[in-house]
Amino acid sequence: MSQPRPSRALVIVNTHFGEGAGALGTRRGAKREAEKLSRRLSCLSYTVKLMHNKTAEEIEDLYQQECHQEHGEYFVSIISSHGEEGVILGCDSEPVKLTRIFQILSSEECPVLRKIPKIFFIQACRGKELDQGVVVECDSGEPEPNCLSNYLSIPPQTVVMFACSPGYVAFLNIFGSMFLQALLKVLEGEERHLALNRLMTRVSWQVAFGSEARGTYEGCKEMPCFITNLLQEVFPFSAPITEEADGV
Repeated sequence: MSQPRPSRALVIVNTHFGEGAGALGTRRGAKREAEKLSRRLSCLSYTVKLMHNKTAEEIEDLYQQECHQEHGEYFVSIISSHGEEGVILGCDSEPVKLTRIFQILSSEECPVLRKIPKIFFIQACRGKELDQGVVVECDSGEPEPNCLSNYLSIPPQTVVMFACSPGYVAFLNIFGSMFLQALLKVLEGEERHLALNRLMTRVSWQVAFGSEARGTYEGCKEMPCFITNLLQEVFPFSAPITEEADGV
């Protein structure tokens, strides 16, 4: 009996950007965190492609390449970079529209992924506003963030989770980001067996109530949010753990 094809994961992390006037800062902490997530996905039976410091054009090309691969049950992509509302930046500081990435992977341009859930985790700013946080009383115990954006539409069978709400910054320090650290924690625990929408809610809860910025932005918060048009529950991270690979 043949083994099922492994699911694929594409992890893109930009840490260094072009020099000169208006150059963006180095994203310390992002590289190590992306490597940890890549190893974890590998342990969860994903074939992982980890790419560092790619230009806008190279990022689009990486997603084009996925249209010519053999895929398993899921496709997962983690993007960690500078960004603005509706775009992430290549290491050349040029923008890549998220809608362009989703278009590349749409049924029309990428038939091989037509029936496969496509899951994105995006660690990037979506604006310049700072979330100061508020004290709230909540009976349900779970936040319900608003993720709507005029710059975003997603194709069928797609889920996108953002580190922050539209218009706000996403925080990163030398130890990593609030968002991807929370995701890593969930994937390392038993919560990884949850259906995807519940897993993402756990990540949001962890960031919203378990993290806050330090230093210059002392006390500032972050509120992840996600949008989905899946019509069924999926369990993309419930595979048995395999031995950790030496590299990805």
